[in-house]
Amino acid sequence: MINEYDLKRRVFLRSSASAVGFAALHALLPSAASGRDPSNLHHLAKAKRIIYLFQSGGPSQLDLFDPKPNLEDHHGKPLPDSVRNGKRITTMTSKQKELLVWKSPFAFKSHGESGIEFSELLPNLASHADELCVIRSVHTDAINHDPAITLFQTGFQLAGRPSIGSWVSYGLGAINQNLPCYVALTSQGGSGSQPLYSRLWGAGFLPSNHSGVKFRNTASPVFYLKNPGGISQDMRRDTLDDIRLLNQQNGTRFGNPSISERIAEYELAFKMQTSIPELVDLSKEPQHILDAYGPDVRRPGSFARNCLLARRLAQRDVRFIQLFHMGWDHHSRIKDNLPKLTTSIDKPFAALINDLKQTGLLDDTLVVFGGEFGRTVYAQEQGDKAGRDHHPYCFSTVLAGAGIKGGMTLGKTDDFGYNTVEDPVHVHDLNATILHLLGIDHEQLTYEYQGRRHRLTDVHGKVLHNLSG
Repeated sequence: MINEYDLKRRVFLRSSASAVGFAALHALLPSAASGRDPSNLHHLAKAKRIIYLFQSGGPSQLDLFDPKPNLEDHHGKPLPDSVRNGKRITTMTSKQKELLVWKSPFAFKSHGESGIEFSELLPNLASHADELCVIRSVHTDAINHDPAITLFQTGFQLAGRPSIGSWVSYGLGAINQNLPCYVALTSQGGSGSQPLYSRLWGAGFLPSNHSGVKFRNTASPVFYLKNPGGISQDMRRDTLDDIRLLNQQNGTRFGNPSISERIAEYELAFKMQTSIPELVDLSKEPQHILDAYGPDVRRPGSFARNCLLARRLAQRDVRFIQLFHMGWDHHSRIKDNLPKLTTSIDKPFAALINDLKQTGLLDDTLVVFGGEFGRTVYAQEQGDKAGRDHHPYCFSTVLAGAGIKGGMTLGKTDDFGYNTVEDPVHVHDLNATILHLLGIDHEQLTYEYQGRRHRLTDVHGKVLHNLSG
């Protein structure tokens, strides 16, 4: 049984530890509330914020970003054993008698002064070729969707780790105190999509206030923006003030850091009652801007609308903005289904790049586009039913803004698009580079949990210094 002396002693030690930890944190990091850019955390930052367009399901790099004209001679023939070299394939194609090569049914063309080749499915995005960097040699450790998307978002294949946006929130803090530091938006682009789980934008073992806030795909993206009938804003403010005083008393008494997190979350929720309605009100957007994003821009939950919201969030200095777009899992009928999906993303993606450029935001906003893996050179089924299986060994990711060298490609794959032959880029390398552009050394951004110091890149990752000027 714990006596009163032991209880007071434990409370003192807990509160002292919390206070020391809080003071140490603020000695290392500039105050988020000050609104200063904390780019001096480890080195000079080139990016102030991130817009991450995550294409859930695995876009086909062979039909979008990595042309393989030599496949014409191998179309319909078995993939040579020397190319696969015993690498793991999924159970969906391991039952096939033969892995037959399937050339892309879509034409590629060079664009811009750089001459980067893009698929005919992305004409609007291709017009920005000289502002884009296409990494063609990304690879991952996972061959199935859930572990692969979890690895991309958290640096680990098993659930429970903090998401990349939460790491950024923890490391840099918010700039705009009236909006969440990390916002997640979702959209549906095709049928048969893989599910998305809130843990993909969750804080894991980091303090809960670093979790991403998911906006709903409705006219009211956040619950309870309006006060109940008979409750004025002043009454709500008075109530929160009283609750804050009670929480502060409990925080002083028990030294539980989650109490201070709760206070901050209540305050942010109150501020969001004003900031969110203004954010999602598109009535003042010029018609030519709305037209640039395409006809879906007025439909809540569409990729087009989320792209425009991403620009509006970036304008309001939200630190990490992530768009999860579902529908890229093309195991069959890719010739019919892929064009439908690219039609929904090509114009909005290009409009977002142009919008950021016109407003000056592209200078310090890093835009990332990619999925959890790519698609195979061999087909599942044949003829009009042909699709592509999961391919983790080499696929494409596109970067733009924040000092990224435009008009360049990084990495090279073999003639079958099966293996990387130059400049392999692992998921950890990509995440290390994203943090580096934000001014964070990925090896120094750590959090102690269960006796070990964890980081987004685990014990891996190298920064791709050649991507930026």
